[in-house]
Amino acid sequence: MLNRINRDGLVDRAAMLLSGLCAVHCLVSAVLVAVLASAGGILLDPIIHEVGLMIAILLGAVALGYGALRHGYMMPLAIGSLGIGVMMGALELPHDGSQVFYTIVGVAILALGHDLNYRATH
Repeated sequence: MLNRINRDGLVDRAAMLLSGLCAVHCLVSAVLVAVLASAGGILLDPIIHEVGLMIAILLGAVALGYGALRHGYMMPLAIGSLGIGVMMGALELPHDGSQVFYTIVGVAILALGHDLNYRATH
């Protein structure tokens, strides 16, 4: 079943969707915090970032790892892992513009890894 799901690119597409949603979350959160200070406490709660990172790691491990086993190319796995690493590093930064910037950079790198993985399997 996992073979069929990954053959259709479902996991990679879901991971790219999650990456996009993460980028939108970061941008929308920054704008809402600037406009509505009360919304900042909810949207920028560290637990949202930690849960999102756990989901990204899980989807990345499944999609990129399975893809590397299937097509044999390590580049998508390496690039996706770099993106996850940048996202993990961003969690340690203070909640200012730098955290948002590095999170979006990490999300973009991870999305690139998923895109390369999707292209390699199709």
